[in-house]
Amino acid sequence: MVKVIFFEKPGCINNTRQKKLLRAAGHEVDARSLLEEPWTAENLRRYFGDLPVSEWFNQTAPAVKSGEVSPDAVSEQQALNLMIDMPLLIRRPLMQVDDEYRTGFDMEAVHQWIGLAANAFKDVETCPKTHGTE
Repeated sequence: MVKVIFFEKPGCINNTRQKKLLRAAGHEVDARSLLEEPWTAENLRRYFGDLPVSEWFNQTAPAVKSGEVSPDAVSEQQALNLMIDMPLLIRRPLMQVDDEYRTGFDMEAVHQWIGLAANAFKDVETCPKTHGTE
């Protein structure tokens, strides 16, 4: 089992479920606030790997839902600058295990990466709050 540094939005229902799944699989979870971290472009960028820029964004963030920010219309540097200014834009969770970094909680990808309990597989990335604001 591994230690997972887990950046979350405190109080997020899905982040709470995701941490429970990681702990149930025997992993140690070091939960930290995504909103309070002093992000830089360099340390934030490493979490996104080779994902397209549009997949770096939290699609339920108020600025995305309102159209203020269009994830498909920004460059990598613009996206990083926006996310540093408005951390709610960051797709979460951000997870680090040793020197590997990931964003989002795709169940199969997390299972292949560090392992999850066999009975864990259900959607814990789509926000159950489909209306309102973050």
